[in-house]
Amino acid sequence: MSALECLLNPKKIAIIGASTNPLHAASRPLAYLEQHGYRGTIYPVNPRAKSINGTPCYPSVSALPETPDVAMVVLRHEYTLPAVRQLAEHGTPAAVILSGGYAESGTAGKARQKALVKAAGPMRLLGPNTVGLVNVTDNIPLSASGALATDDLLAGGVSLVSQSGGILGALLSRAKAKGIGLAKLIGTGNEADLGLTDCIEYLIDDPNTRVIILYIESIRNSTAFKKAALRAAEKGKPLVAFKVGQTEAGKHAAASHTGALVGEDALYDALFRQTRVIRVKKFAELLDTAGLLASQHHLNGKKIAILTSTGGAGALVTDSLNLHGFTTPAPDPTTNTKLLKTYQNVLTEIDTNPIDVTLAGLKPKLLREAAQTLLNSADYDALLTIVGSSSLQRPELINKALNGIKHPKPVIAYISPHAPHLVRTLNQQGIPSFTSPDTAASALRTLYDWTQWNAKQWQPKPTHTTPLPEYPAGQLDEQQAKQLFKRFGIQPVREIKITDVDNAAQVIQAAQAAQSLGNKVVVKVLSKQLLHKTEVGGVSIGIPPTEIPHHIKSMQTKIHRLAGFTPRQFLIQEMIENGIELILGFRRDPLGNAIMLGSGGTATELFQDTTIRLLPEYGKLSDSAARSMIYELKSRPLLEGFRGRPKADMNALVQTITAFSKMAVQLGDQLLNCEINPLFVLPQGQGVRAADGVVVLGG
Repeated sequence: MSALECLLNPKKIAIIGASTNPLHAASRPLAYLEQHGYRGTIYPVNPRAKSINGTPCYPSVSALPETPDVAMVVLRHEYTLPAVRQLAEHGTPAAVILSGGYAESGTAGKARQKALVKAAGPMRLLGPNTVGLVNVTDNIPLSASGALATDDLLAGGVSLVSQSGGILGALLSRAKAKGIGLAKLIGTGNEADLGLTDCIEYLIDDPNTRVIILYIESIRNSTAFKKAALRAAEKGKPLVAFKVGQTEAGKHAAASHTGALVGEDALYDALFRQTRVIRVKKFAELLDTAGLLASQHHLNGKKIAILTSTGGAGALVTDSLNLHGFTTPAPDPTTNTKLLKTYQNVLTEIDTNPIDVTLAGLKPKLLREAAQTLLNSADYDALLTIVGSSSLQRPELINKALNGIKHPKPVIAYISPHAPHLVRTLNQQGIPSFTSPDTAASALRTLYDWTQWNAKQWQPKPTHTTPLPEYPAGQLDEQQAKQLFKRFGIQPVREIKITDVDNAAQVIQAAQAAQSLGNKVVVKVLSKQLLHKTEVGGVSIGIPPTEIPHHIKSMQTKIHRLAGFTPRQFLIQEMIENGIELILGFRRDPLGNAIMLGSGGTATELFQDTTIRLLPEYGKLSDSAARSMIYELKSRPLLEGFRGRPKADMNALVQTITAFSKMAVQLGDQLLNCEINPLFVLPQGQGVRAADGVVVLGG
């Protein structure tokens, strides 16, 4: 039996530190187990009490008559360590450690947590600093959360894994109020042992769990998380995540723009997108979205029928649906005829959507017939019914109309008045209900995206390697970086290198050769000491070749004044005038290695127009992944020929992105930081050019 199976389905539970004081939090676990009808054996351990509410107490772990399946330790942290050691010696498979004062509290707490894990030995731990867990399916609460004081729990198909104990209680109470049934709730706390991914893996195989909610503060093992998330998707179990907290972008910006543009939250976005985890940005959407997904319907298209008796609410819903990419077409002639037949004494014309039946048409039989007609129509993929204020006086109206409707297409309800009882009743009837038009539309969009994800099958392809020379640790200069790019098929701009500007003959020769690059060229300092050349006058654009010697001297003077040294090496480059500037970058992060594409040039950080993909475990990005990155850019219209501009070479850009990702895969841990900025995308058929590059390698 696995540790989580022991924790969620124990037959024998020991409560170490159970209190006789009903006002003390340590008294709650026993009280909740009894209140919710736990049928197994409970062993409270308290050396100062013979019994608690009629349940016999034991003075110590060693005095227990048999080994418990799970122990709840509700002692303060200074007493927890010896109790854990005794439980482990007694052969207890798993324990829940509720107390805080461990890794969350600083250096001393981290040491206590390490000692706790050592004392546990083979015994598995949930926590410390956790509120516990609740098996709603079988009425087994192993928690001290005040939310369990409710008389009954509503069982259903939504499970929760939360790194915050308070959120577990909040969602437990909110779900009951909304009529959304729950299966398993697990608070992982500090995750000294069992963590987020362990719980996901267990719930994927739980037959009572249809959807898994994740409340995430941080992902400690991204590799394990990716595997678990993809397995959940393959099993058809949606993960709905709310990630709390954002860190300031720019912590890793020392050597490139990429670090400043790829913040932690953006990396989580990429991680969730690529592992088919549904991320909601509003906490209020967590339960509503999970409730709809738990209905296990599929949404195969974007055409939504709206059935309403209130025009104002119909307009609100229509706007929200349209903003989320849905359409609301009017009924086709066949559907129109059937609706008019249903409402022959009420309506004379139905040529719009929302289908407004007016107050006169508010009869359960008529509403039911209309709903069935709209669901049967090939022109609609889902039905959204609007429950108006009339249902406050006649709650049976909508209940009778929708109760028992069986159809493969989703049926949801927007409750226009403030009517929590209607929300709860409809959710319990299997009609996902919402109190906000935007939340209803957002949840439908999530269902549509999930359906599309699961319709696509993909097979990873291995990355073939290219022999590479040995590179020294540290930062490559610009020319070395572009030579590395070229090995992977990324074409650099044409350029001439001046190795020593004190050699007048070499400078003159370079100026003469530069005439082959065009009437105007780009002059750049070549130095590993300058990470951002433009900021110290290290880049000059539009220089006639004849002025190169004079211009280099001016640049030397300026760079010496601003950067404190006089450069000796320069590059003379062709000037690209018909290309679109992008940035292509790589960043290493605990969540994974990220490839970033965005608007490039000197204003890169100003525009913040970027998209990110994490490198898959099996190798480089696919062509389809590269194309989707391009599609997500706000500046994409420029690439597609905005206002008569020539269309850019999108195919070459796709190949460049995949080649760049292949380079990152092949260099592996040696590659610390890398970017091409600017990357010029030329008109269709002319390819791309790498005009500048940064590469930082590790030892």
